[in-house]
Amino acid sequence: MNQVVLQTDTALSTNPANGEVFAKYPYESATSLERSLTTATQGYKTWSSMAVSARLGVLRRMAEILRRDVEALGMMATKEMGKPIVQARAEVEKCAILCDWYAENGADLLADKPTSVGEQAYVSFLPLGPVLAIMPWNFPYWQILRGAVPILLGGNAYVLKHAPNVMGCAYLTEAAWLEAGLPKGAFSVVNITNDLVSKAIVDNRIAAVAVTGSVRAGSAIASQAGAALKKTVLELGGSDPFIVLADADLEEAVKAAVVGRFQNSGQICIAAKRIILDAPIAEEFTERFVQAVAALRVGDPQSEDTYIGPMARHDLRDELDTQVQRSVEAGARVLLGASKIPGDGNFYAPTVLGNVKPGMATFDQETFGPAASLIVAKGVDEAIDLANNSEFGLSGAIWTRNKGLARDLARRVETGGLFVNGFSASDPRVPIGGVKKSGYGRELSHFGVQEFMNAQTVWFDRK
Repeated sequence: MNQVVLQTDTALSTNPANGEVFAKYPYESATSLERSLTTATQGYKTWSSMAVSARLGVLRRMAEILRRDVEALGMMATKEMGKPIVQARAEVEKCAILCDWYAENGADLLADKPTSVGEQAYVSFLPLGPVLAIMPWNFPYWQILRGAVPILLGGNAYVLKHAPNVMGCAYLTEAAWLEAGLPKGAFSVVNITNDLVSKAIVDNRIAAVAVTGSVRAGSAIASQAGAALKKTVLELGGSDPFIVLADADLEEAVKAAVVGRFQNSGQICIAAKRIILDAPIAEEFTERFVQAVAALRVGDPQSEDTYIGPMARHDLRDELDTQVQRSVEAGARVLLGASKIPGDGNFYAPTVLGNVKPGMATFDQETFGPAASLIVAKGVDEAIDLANNSEFGLSGAIWTRNKGLARDLARRVETGGLFVNGFSASDPRVPIGGVKKSGYGRELSHFGVQEFMNAQTVWFDRK
């Protein structure tokens, strides 16, 4: 998708830094999809019958391949969606760490679990079948693998429908899995349009569906899957609060807020989108934050010292600019940026808005780009109310030196994740997922394995 798809029969990879179309991937036909689903079923049968130890070996080899090919994989992400090359390499390395963690812990995660009944009853975890995964472009490897690795570990197959603008990343990932020893079809890529996505969802060979994307897409897909009685896991939009209380370490909070908002050019579901400042420290935080954001280097994503690259698509840049301008018209103050950067690429100036309030676009809606909203709260209770004043509930952060208070406040924040004195992040050791319109279900840790497993009760000699 980098630029809007211009041809109805082809997905285009367009470099968002200069507008160059460098690859075309024809969409598959219904006949091709039929073959892909048949192959996925065959791959599932082979893969699920393999010993867990063999599966763990494949994960270890996948980690090795990712590290070996980090330059080629990273450059593909940089060219397809504009991720700065240093961050692209880091994404590939994070995927390798993910594979290592599941390889190390997979046997325990899949082991039969005892019950309070005693030795005669236990729970075993069995695969469901091929899982259709509909994934976005913003982390073209991590979004795939953070779901695929635990799904595959359990013996399921993974059928990827990736975003059209990052099909190069999709096919490189598929090739890496095959080299690692995954049976053909256990991980497969289908480049299909929405009508064939709908057909795949209801196909009996697809056992479940995983979606990371917009609320509208998630709702539509979940409706179709629900009608077919298919399990779904949805990770949708986010408008994450980043609360800084009066006793916070401001120097560290500012650093974390800059990274938490502007990494990946701000195109992260769990980015720190609404920065809520306790009134006593609001002025000092704002001054430091604006100064730090102004120092971020915007430029060619292939350059080693670029921190903010282009946005992935020009329509997304236009949408962000509309949100910013509407907020300014409603009373928000421009502290930095707030404009498109002229030229061929999809660049947007790093932006900081002050005096943002509920009812403004940048408060009420998800802002997916390099724009931060600063909101002032009169005390802790108002800060929590502002944080929860959102249709989203993906993740969030609280900054305070009082860890006891943080524990209490965490229970009041309506999000799937809450980070104290840090910014939101995903890690294989802990689950990720949301509440409200941010979706349901969890990925990563043991939750990510069990979401797509049959928890089968086995009970001997029950009287």
